Amino acid sequence: MSKLVPPHGSDTINALALSGDALTAELSRAESLAKITCSSREEGDVVMLGIGGFNPLEGFMGEADWKGVCDNMTMANGLFWPIPVTLSTDDEDVKAGDEVAIISGKSGDILATMTVTEKYTIDKDHECETVYKTTEDAHPGVVMVQAQGKYNLAGPIKVLSDGGFPAKFGDLYMTPAETRAYFDDKGWKTVAAFQTRNPMHRSHEYLAKLAVEICDGVMIHSVLGGLKAGDIPADVRSEAISTLIENYFVPNTILQSGYPLDMRYAGPREALLHALFRQNYGCSHLIVGRDHAGVDDYYGPFDAHNIFDEIADDALVTQPLKIDWTFWCHECGGMSSMKTCPHEAKDRVLLSGTKVRKMLSDGEDLPEEFSRPEVAKVLQAYYATIKAEDKVEIKLSGHSAK
Repeated sequence: MSKLVPPHGSDTINALALSGDALTAELSRAESLAKITCSSREEGDVVMLGIGGFNPLEGFMGEADWKGVCDNMTMANGLFWPIPVTLSTDDEDVKAGDEVAIISGKSGDILATMTVTEKYTIDKDHECETVYKTTEDAHPGVVMVQAQGKYNLAGPIKVLSDGGFPAKFGDLYMTPAETRAYFDDKGWKTVAAFQTRNPMHRSHEYLAKLAVEICDGVMIHSVLGGLKAGDIPADVRSEAISTLIENYFVPNTILQSGYPLDMRYAGPREALLHALFRQNYGCSHLIVGRDHAGVDDYYGPFDAHNIFDEIADDALVTQPLKIDWTFWCHECGGMSSMKTCPHEAKDRVLLSGTKVRKMLSDGEDLPEEFSRPEVAKVLQAYYATIKAEDKVEIKLSGHSAK
């Protein structure tokens, strides 16, 4: 019997993806249904529902769930959930009771079928203010919400596509059932998840090694869905992380994997969502460092720590590993943190993924306090392929500028 944490809200993983004859039949039926085109974020949510990453959800949220999640992070049935999972449309004709096919806005492929149980409108500003703590259109999460259609559609779905993630990413892409089987096979009972949308710099390495000291293993879990302009693509990030693992971690202590969501950049609320679905993947802990899932200076550096203290004790089984600000200290001669380093600010080099990307984009070498040389080589090779006119200007702001 598995000794891993249970899934969120149920005893077993509820994966909504069909297979075999059921998949073939439903794909055929879907061809004749009205089509609802989804955004990149919604497509990632469909795939996540399909693999059970959003267990125990059975589809997209209705109005009562949307309001409860926005206002107090609780669905109508009392289940803890920190960010709405919704599907939107501008279609005036679709109505409750209809059967529809959800298609990808990127590929046009059929992703799922849905029984529409509810059609409703939302106050988009309210969702932005409660979830993202801002309505400014400079925030990428706000942009996503404001770009949604006029109506939200709720109802259970049958997932008919893996979104192409296994074909594109191979063994890097793992479902909750697969990571749980891997952990059980290794005999891991406690597993810390390390969330990343960046290649791992020295602070990231330090955080992961702290977690290895505490837990049986660490899963480095990368975003494989959509990112913002200037972020490093998932395949390059994966190669850089693999290089780090091979050279600087003890074998059989680290699993690198990826998941299909787009980043929402919701800061503290997204940290809670990250813990929730890592529970479904079998992780007992989530490493929460500085400005987790943040963007620019919309959130305080440790707001994502504090929000875990604001939820009910039984909201999540997966717990945060709260790590203080980490940095390279010249006087210490290595990585340290605010809790362990007695030296002055002038002796410290504060690291961030944004700083690393800016240095690489500007053609600068990464010093040893920023990156392992083997990792730097992988990243520099990627940036050498980007034409000057295709480079995105990377600005240091907020916490990354310190």
